[in-house]
Amino acid sequence: MEFSNEHPIYLQIKNDIYYKICKGNLRPGDKLSSVRDYAVEVGVNPNTVQRTYTDMEREGIVEKRRGQGSYVTEDFQTIKKLRDQMAFEQVQLFYSSMTQMGFTDEEIVDQLQCVMKEGGTS
Repeated sequence: MEFSNEHPIYLQIKNDIYYKICKGNLRPGDKLSSVRDYAVEVGVNPNTVQRTYTDMEREGIVEKRRGQGSYVTEDFQTIKKLRDQMAFEQVQLFYSSMTQMGFTDEEIVDQLQCVMKEGGTS
């Protein structure tokens, strides 16, 4: 995993896990790697991963099971809420970028429809 200097590493790890949940690579009830294993995998201090897991647990996306580890929540409403939130943030970034380039709402919708017709590929 490549980290940027724009955001704290624990947030980048959290977003990566959230993308995996939204995409379905991590499903409700799936066990996350142990803090130590994940830290080795991504090349960070275990404290950074622990902070990430704790943050996700506080948000209700991850559930810690005593003696068993951390798991993706099985609450489908929580997962739906996460997906909706992440979609909104992506659309908001896209919209903000397009308006800053001077595109009107109509032009943005036209461009989006064009991309959708092509199946999202260029």
